[in-house]
Amino acid sequence: MIKVGDTLPDARLFEFIEEAGEGCAVGPNGFSARERTAGKRVVIFGLPGAFTPTCSARYVPGMSMQPRICPRLHRRNLVRFRPHAFVMNAWGRDLQTAGKVKMIADGSARFTQALGLDQDLTEHGMGIRSQRYAMVIDDGVVKTLNVEAPGKFEISDAQTILTTLR
Repeated sequence: MIKVGDTLPDARLFEFIEEAGEGCAVGPNGFSARERTAGKRVVIFGLPGAFTPTCSARYVPGMSMQPRICPRLHRRNLVRFRPHAFVMNAWGRDLQTAGKVKMIADGSARFTQALGLDQDLTEHGMGIRSQRYAMVIDDGVVKTLNVEAPGKFEISDAQTILTTLR
């Protein structure tokens, strides 16, 4: 499992873009996690599933309400990721996260597995998923890593991470 002081693995993640822009076509756009975090301070929140009760009711709203606490970090890349770019886009639209939280997908769980933060929920009909966690990345290096115990939501919430950043 990745730990504080480790460099992020160079896995490919995806973001669904609704409007074409410089270097970004409409649809899923892939990028290197390592390249995206180079020279930046980024928070990555990992979660087991979009549209699930805890994630929809507590996790995302906690993040999207925080821009005033740490505006530089929030503007740069308050990042979330999980399975499928289209699902993440729909979930972000449903929770009105545009301009607040980037909804990043790890559809094949390659990034999650490279981190060693995967869990097998096949018996629950969910397949390979991310554990619930939050990490602070500074120039591609893990500075903080809070991994939740199964079924818990106590140390990876936005307020805990923002307190860490102060």
